[in-house]
Amino acid sequence: MPGTVGAAVGDGVGSGTGALPRTLSFRDLVVYGLLFIAPMAPVGIFGTLQAASHGAVTVVYVAATVAMAFTAYSYAQMVRVAPGAGSVYTYARAGLGEGAGFVAGWMAMLDYLLIPAVAYLFSGIALHALVPQVPQGVWTAAAVVVTTLLNLRGVRTAAVVGFAVLALEIAVLVVFVAAAGWALAVHGAQRGWAAPLTGEGGFSVPAVLGAVSVAVLSYLGFDAIAAFAEEAGDAPRGGRSGKGGGRRADSSRRVARAVLTCLVVAGVLFAVQTYLAALLAPMSAAELAAKPGEQGAAFYTTVDAAVGGWLHDLVAVSKAVGAAFAALAGQAAAGRLLFAMARDRRLPGALATVDAGSGVPRRALLGAALVTLVAAVWAATRDDGLDQLSSVVNVGALTAFALLHASVIGWFRFRGRTAGTGLLRHGVVPLAGLAVVVAVVAEASPTAQAVGAGWLVLGLSVLAVQDVRRRRAGAAGG
Repeated sequence: MPGTVGAAVGDGVGSGTGALPRTLSFRDLVVYGLLFIAPMAPVGIFGTLQAASHGAVTVVYVAATVAMAFTAYSYAQMVRVAPGAGSVYTYARAGLGEGAGFVAGWMAMLDYLLIPAVAYLFSGIALHALVPQVPQGVWTAAAVVVTTLLNLRGVRTAAVVGFAVLALEIAVLVVFVAAAGWALAVHGAQRGWAAPLTGEGGFSVPAVLGAVSVAVLSYLGFDAIAAFAEEAGDAPRGGRSGKGGGRRADSSRRVARAVLTCLVVAGVLFAVQTYLAALLAPMSAAELAAKPGEQGAAFYTTVDAAVGGWLHDLVAVSKAVGAAFAALAGQAAAGRLLFAMARDRRLPGALATVDAGSGVPRRALLGAALVTLVAAVWAATRDDGLDQLSSVVNVGALTAFALLHASVIGWFRFRGRTAGTGLLRHGVVPLAGLAVVVAVVAEASPTAQAVGAGWLVLGLSVLAVQDVRRRRAGAAGG
């Protein structure tokens, strides 16, 4: 394994106010990743992708899985180099330098703080539909409070509860697959069995590629696993976390395997459910394209028509609960990012403390929860709140992904102990991943691009102020 960044990253004691205990197993890491993604993530955008791809929705998700594999591979490479809590912030800092690390963390912060807000809002909307007597904003706030309390109790507690919720979500997905199989056996498919792979009326490469740029957004969140790198590895007896090189290496490999496993599992689940839904959908891709208003509910319409209302309600409840716990995983990752940046004095130092009882960065978690709560409740009070939030959450993550790929090249080709080796792994693959990210950002909405650019400019301004203060402090000390 190549040399790792020093103790400041690997052990979590850099500028030094706290280290996170190593208590997460491989299963826990995969649970956090799948929770954040959500096993039935395609439900909300199935109709949009079906219309955009001319019916080849399953191929869209296969291609999206392959496209995101470049990013997953880059995460797997960098977690071995810099096994710290800051995820892409830590990796860009190691591979590209302090300034790029801050920018990566700053852009990822936009994603980690707002994606949970979107998930909480989804939960509030679904629960309000089931119990309309309770205002949507109240349901949304309640979801924030419950999941925040679980996160504050400790990473193991949240992982155990998350596993139970994930098991329920997958059980609902299994019910859907079984019911869809029964419907196909009894009533047959609405279109040819190969249609979800070849399209309706012919395969269109431009249409599929355009849909892939939307589908990759279903995978945002699998990278949250990397935020827990510092906590991966069962603590030895006595509850104290080992900090030896061997333990770090084992933990890094565990995180790398979890990132790749999560992506593969999600890709399989997404492909299976979209294939079955496409076969059963009562509306063709052309009809969905002609009626954009029907696209959002296309998956539920398919379930109603093919199976019945009971499965519609079951999927809706699963999405409501699953969204809240997707936000739990996102909030936990956001807390680790704020903690890591504060520990390196890039954010207020108060966020860099670890609670002695629970072993979590309590203040960082509460800070992330507060921002998410305000954004989610604000959106819940507006008719266009979901559209406003959804339009801005993606560019931050994608920009961070771009810097992740650049950090692989920076570390392995120029800065690290293996400089000049591994052209395919550390040159071609990250460049391909970078190209995918740039293509997706180019397809983003103008609103998302504008918000992302504004957030980037603000981050660069903060970085410039910090650097000026550091230079003045250095000059005064000298």
